[in-house]
Amino acid sequence: MNYILFDGTVRDNLLPFTFTRPVADIRVGILTIREKWEKYLGYTTTTITEEYLSEKFPMVEMEENVLINASFLPNQKLIDLVQDLKVNEAIFQGDEVIAFFTNESQEEVDFSTYKQIEFDDDLIQIVHTWDIFSRNGEALQADFDFITEGRKSAPIPKNNTLIHPERIFMEEGAQVEHSILNATDGPIYLGKNSQIWEGNLIRGAFALCENAVVKMGAKIYGATTIGPYGKVCGEISNSVIFGYSSKGHEGYLGNAVLGEWCNIGADSNNSNLKNNYAKVRLWNYASESFEQTGLQFCGLMMGDHSKTAINTMFNTGTVIGVNCNIYVPGFPRNFVPSFSWGGASGFSTYGTSKAFDAAKIMMARRDVEFDDKEARILEHVFELTKRWRNY
Repeated sequence: MNYILFDGTVRDNLLPFTFTRPVADIRVGILTIREKWEKYLGYTTTTITEEYLSEKFPMVEMEENVLINASFLPNQKLIDLVQDLKVNEAIFQGDEVIAFFTNESQEEVDFSTYKQIEFDDDLIQIVHTWDIFSRNGEALQADFDFITEGRKSAPIPKNNTLIHPERIFMEEGAQVEHSILNATDGPIYLGKNSQIWEGNLIRGAFALCENAVVKMGAKIYGATTIGPYGKVCGEISNSVIFGYSSKGHEGYLGNAVLGEWCNIGADSNNSNLKNNYAKVRLWNYASESFEQTGLQFCGLMMGDHSKTAINTMFNTGTVIGVNCNIYVPGFPRNFVPSFSWGGASGFSTYGTSKAFDAAKIMMARRDVEFDDKEARILEHVFELTKRWRNY
């Protein structure tokens, strides 16, 4: 069977993260949404997304296709329904289509001609940027149960203090020394070849993905995910850091999401709670306004390739776009458009030539090539976001 993940109606609500990836490639829990679907289905998937992303994330269409709304996270009951779909059948939850089986072109789909199957159990759907961290605990627990079922953890060295060791799982090649791992409030997962250096305090739920590193003396609270090849230290609470990003020094990150290839300078901090304890509003690209999240705790949303200097401060509910470079004292404004250079004293445009030079050097340090596909995506993002750079 051919399975295709599509962005659905929520893509614009998930900017800046979907400027550079389909909804399917957002990481929440341990795995990306795509990885979850592929592990459950036992098949690789392709993608329907924005045209400028399709070179890197192509779609393969065959005679018979099952299309899946990538904003929904799978569970076994949903997988069973998806795998049992017949031609011209669709699964809905309320007004939202979850999946459908078709042998026709995808340009226009008339669901009135489909047999509609209602899915009435609970599902996690990632609708807004803040869902990535606020629903990370549920997603992490589900991933942990699925990944570790019927398997035995690699032995954890006895020089560590373990609380609820039955909820701690270490993959082959992972290392942890002289640290306290407390899985009382959620599982702890250490991915292949990940490292927790000595002297760390970690409370679940927590996922350290493949080849990621926790440096010495970190304090990490759940539900937190560190993506592949990430590197972290300092104090982190209920945050999701995508792959290849670094917060390698002291400073606080809470109720936050960082994209790929981000770097947080030493002693940088974000606020996650307003002084008046009011609910947090966050910039929404779709409405081009600040909208209510309904959350009392909401920190920093930062797009791919963005970076901060040392001692950078962020107010509660700050959105930073793609390829921003934030520095100078004081709090920058709560929305910084992509390709911006500066801080509280003002911004200028961060040109693609300089931005790409920095990306090439940073990615080469991790043995990853900054190729023409990546450049074309970022050039499109640069043009797409011009209207918000009023300088």
